Amino acid sequence: MRPLTVLPRHTNAMRLKAYDAAGTLLAEDTYYSVGGGFVLAESSAEEAAVAHQTPEVPHPFASPEELMAHVRATGMPMSEIMLANESALRSEKDVREGILQIWTVMEECRNSALTRSGPLPGGLKVRRRAPDWHARLSAEDPTRSYAYWQEWVNLTALAVNEENASGGRVVTAPTNGAAGIIPAVGVYATHYGAGSSFARTEDRERIVTTYLLTAAAVGVLYKEQASISGAEVGCQGEVGSASSMAAAGLCEVFGGTPAQVENAAEIAMEHSLGLTCDPVGGLVQVPCIERNAIAVSKAVNAARMALMGDGEHRVSLSEVIATMRETGKDMSDKYKETALGGLAVSVVEC
Repeated sequence: MRPLTVLPRHTNAMRLKAYDAAGTLLAEDTYYSVGGGFVLAESSAEEAAVAHQTPEVPHPFASPEELMAHVRATGMPMSEIMLANESALRSEKDVREGILQIWTVMEECRNSALTRSGPLPGGLKVRRRAPDWHARLSAEDPTRSYAYWQEWVNLTALAVNEENASGGRVVTAPTNGAAGIIPAVGVYATHYGAGSSFARTEDRERIVTTYLLTAAAVGVLYKEQASISGAEVGCQGEVGSASSMAAAGLCEVFGGTPAQVENAAEIAMEHSLGLTCDPVGGLVQVPCIERNAIAVSKAVNAARMALMGDGEHRVSLSEVIATMRETGKDMSDKYKETALGGLAVSVVEC
């Protein structure tokens, strides 16, 4: 283990060597965890980069400018641009079914956490809050009134991240460390947005599909133009990008214009710039679980602010993504998932 060794290709790396019984080196390779569940091998990194460029889609984009150019040229919102691209790679029916499956897994993540008990594993003895919160909210707000929206979305963010901290199954959207944000803002969209938890199934499916497609389109921009890896740019690349994705998705669900959607994504990231990754004990628990809940409120607020405007704004999404990338480059390595700075050293582990 050499936590202070930083390789040039990516900061999150592991070099593996295989030997036979006689001690002869049989094979070796270096693997990079680049965020979002993606792992690249040094030996195949170039091939992977080439393969990444090969799929042909009707509306290719890697930057906000390219995405918005397609929106203007076609008159389609971001979600439909993304749907058209995905449908060029597999049938639209499969795309829609896959999206709904992702949403189902997100809901299962939350529900699983509500049944668990005892402290979170790992040595910090962090108390689970989701089951008690759920019992209290169910008693105080059985009809899911709007007055309790923040408590319900906070609950989802906490629950999903507690499931992650327990080694359960989560959707990396965009990363494990930000896994609770997209599901939690999705709860806001489906329960308090254009539809509700009591709406017809087809209405909820439409909301979920629009929300996740728009969020995914914005996620592409961070993946292509900056990073979604906490080890590379700090937590602004994980929680920050997830909050931006969720804000954009929610804004489109609420009927925002493409300019307002872009504005919502920009607002959420603009106020996440410089967010450090400083997990206590190297575990995705403190401050990560609460940080997800805070980012959910930021995403909802960013969408609301964008919807109050006309889409015109001084700072563009492209500029804020570039700033996030440069901020990550300038950030000390001790604030990039190494658990060597910030709360990771200020908080006593036990």
